[in-house]
Amino acid sequence: MVLTPQGLRFRGHLFPCSIGKSRVTAAKREGDGATPAGVHRITGLWFRPDRLARPTPWARAIGPGDLWCDDPAHPAYNHHARTPLAASHERLRRPDPLYDLIITTDWNWPRAVPGRGSAIFLHQWRRPRFGTEGCIAFARPHLLWIARRARPGTRLIVPAPT
Repeated sequence: MVLTPQGLRFRGHLFPCSIGKSRVTAAKREGDGATPAGVHRITGLWFRPDRLARPTPWARAIGPGDLWCDDPAHPAYNHHARTPLAASHERLRRPDPLYDLIITTDWNWPRAVPGRGSAIFLHQWRRPRFGTEGCIAFARPHLLWIARRARPGTRLIVPAPT
């Protein structure tokens, strides 16, 4: 997978996508709204079983208690967590469809550096080209196509800004 100015190129296809509202950065920080430049790897695939069929055998179901910790001071920073969690976090089971399918990356993972950024996912977009908090987002059919073909370890190349 390679992020280009036209979209994400993967397996001979080019998919329109949204990136961080602050564009791409080589100096990612928690909350900066930027997509981190670099060579990342796919680490996981999560799905809402109440909304989608399992897209691949290795996909994990998102349950009501699944969270992603975004508190740089917490030991679970930039890791999957479960309720209850007093630290700042994102719920993976959202009322909107943005996280019905999540492809996780190894950005600042598994040994998270506090403040370097968390939860850099590939997920469904809110609307075309609407900036994210740093993730890469797609139309649902495109995200499903990508999810069915990506595997753990698949490279995601995000070129540094020029």
